[in-house]
Amino acid sequence: MFGAGNQGRSGGRRARLRRAAALALVGAVLTGAAACGGDGATDGGKGGKDARTDGKAPASTPADGAEDAAESAESAASAGSGELGTSGGSGALSQRDLTALAFTDGEKIGKYTAGEFSLGEPQGEDYTADPAACQPLVSLAKGATAFDPASEVHRNVDVAEEMVGATVAVQLRSYNGGGAVGVMKALGAAGKACAGGFVENRAVAKGQYLKVEPVKAPDHGDEAQAYRFTILDVKGTLKLYEYLTVVRSGATTLSFRADILDTKDIGKVPEEVITAQWKKFEAASTR
Repeated sequence: MFGAGNQGRSGGRRARLRRAAALALVGAVLTGAAACGGDGATDGGKGGKDARTDGKAPASTPADGAEDAAESAESAASAGSGELGTSGGSGALSQRDLTALAFTDGEKIGKYTAGEFSLGEPQGEDYTADPAACQPLVSLAKGATAFDPASEVHRNVDVAEEMVGATVAVQLRSYNGGGAVGVMKALGAAGKACAGGFVENRAVAKGQYLKVEPVKAPDHGDEAQAYRFTILDVKGTLKLYEYLTVVRSGATTLSFRADILDTKDIGKVPEEVITAQWKKFEAASTR
């Protein structure tokens, strides 16, 4: 289970637990404020219902771009060789192989430290989007697209000593057939369809995405996409910012989601984190 390896890094583990506690406390306070504050409610005091409709994205359906994604995936599956760095890839990496390509627990990346998630997969199946076409922007977990990963590894990267600082969820997923190509197509379709915003349904609250903007993607892999999200806090008063970068190499995607427990805009996913993970991944394809 995720988090087991953190026992070897007690200081980092305590820092992560403090951060998790701070996140939970802020979420609880803001959720309570949203439920009790009439002036802060966008529907004039009708509670959370209106949070699903304010800033609503233009009408779209999960089928938008699905046919193109399926066709691209099928083409990639017939052409790919399954090796790292190939056009589409026909075979997913095993869980063991994918784990060997990911950051290890306690690995240092500049000022950052990598670790395993103690509470399982971040942005998992309990995070959904409304409309559903926006789901790839929220999470690429199983069920997010028509292409489920055959193997996946999740790592948390942050500055262990900082209670309030940038944190990056680094997630590697490998797919059979042309699944990775299909996922990227679905992500691109979501980026266009949901540019005007959507609602993220979380386990205990809702988040309103006000804007989805494409930003410069790194020059890694066969293709890459990057986005900047402007999000309202659960009270509906503060603007928060998140960044998502997804790189595809053959049958595998490398996803980086960066955020901060603050209204500060960190500007992008930290380049050193993306570069370090990519180099580690790429090195395996040349062996």
